[in-house]
Amino acid sequence: MLTSALPVRAILAAIFVLMAGSGFLSTLIAIRLEQDGQSAAIIGLVATSYFAGLMIGSMRVERLIANIGHIRAFAAFVTVYSASSLTYAIIDLPAVWVVLRLIDGFAMAGVFVCLESWLNQQASPANRSSILAAYMIALYCGQAGGQFLLNLGDNAPDLPFMVSAILLSIALLPILLTKMQQPVIEKTVPFSLKKLYKASPLGIVGTLATGAMLGAFYALGAVYVQRIGMPLSQVALFTFCVIAGGVVLQYPLGILSDRFDRRQVVNACFLIVGAICAVMAPVPMPSFGTIVLGSLFGGFAFALYPLCVAHSNDHLSEEERIGASSGLVLTYSLGAVAGPMIGSLGMGLLGPAGLFGVIGTMAIMGAMFGLWRTLARASVPAEEQQAFQSLPRTTPMAAVLESEDLPD
Repeated sequence: MLTSALPVRAILAAIFVLMAGSGFLSTLIAIRLEQDGQSAAIIGLVATSYFAGLMIGSMRVERLIANIGHIRAFAAFVTVYSASSLTYAIIDLPAVWVVLRLIDGFAMAGVFVCLESWLNQQASPANRSSILAAYMIALYCGQAGGQFLLNLGDNAPDLPFMVSAILLSIALLPILLTKMQQPVIEKTVPFSLKKLYKASPLGIVGTLATGAMLGAFYALGAVYVQRIGMPLSQVALFTFCVIAGGVVLQYPLGILSDRFDRRQVVNACFLIVGAICAVMAPVPMPSFGTIVLGSLFGGFAFALYPLCVAHSNDHLSEEERIGASSGLVLTYSLGAVAGPMIGSLGMGLLGPAGLFGVIGTMAIMGAMFGLWRTLARASVPAEEQQAFQSLPRTTPMAAVLESEDLPD
């Protein structure tokens, strides 16, 4: 994998620093709104705005990038994100933050499309899986490690926003200095939701539920931790462990799904997430217990998206998989837009327990739907299933990167 990653090391360095500088902002913003006494509904609305911007951007930025080129577009998106990060420290108004998060999401979509189309140009059938794995490692390691920058705000509340802007600016350098040829963006046309559901009902419903669950967690997980009495340093550790757990368990669960009926693994993950949430919601426990359960939650919840994509691919031809995968990215985004508001409603009604109560309910509903589909449709034999591939939940461009059947 190291040899395959060398030609794209500039891109990997850029995404690592970008995620370190931006990945903790959702947690930081939720914490600041909570400290200012804002309701869960306001915090959820701010988070929803980010996911809405990400979804809109993933469908709209391709023309802009094609017109001005990848390097200029990347520089523009990152500069806007960096300026937005500083603006949070200057203007402390939730209404303004809603707009800023919409801008952040749009800019981040542009960044992902730029980098993922660049990776696709550099990938060949021989090294595509290695490049995708290296990209996932850089993305999640940056996001997880960046959580500890939250601790900088103990004595200087504005410092984390400033550090975020600095890191985002530094992330420009590997791309601005690269000699790699700028790629041509592969146009992806997602399946219609109706066609996608007909091909794989569990794929689309599972993806939608996963988006709602993780959207709610990213929006309000830090608020939950603070409201049960954990200090800021442990908020950072909790979020780090959730992301790390998601990285560690994806491949073992994926291998398991390759050997058995994949739907059973999806159903088991939903049920385990529901059980974890049932423990986390009502029972006060020591910080160590919360962190351990959070790690397990991340491990099984993060695996659901690539498992649902793999299950969908089991029922599709080679030619259909890119369109279906890009459609599933958008389906995930729709769920992520709704998730924060659903989670905030739960917290508004039930207090901190409401967040994992809502997430657990969605997980159980996903499992019930999966069990129904298991009874309604024969399984694909294990030897005919497509190999599991860990995937980013970013933009439809990731679907092109996933495919191993595109020409060099």
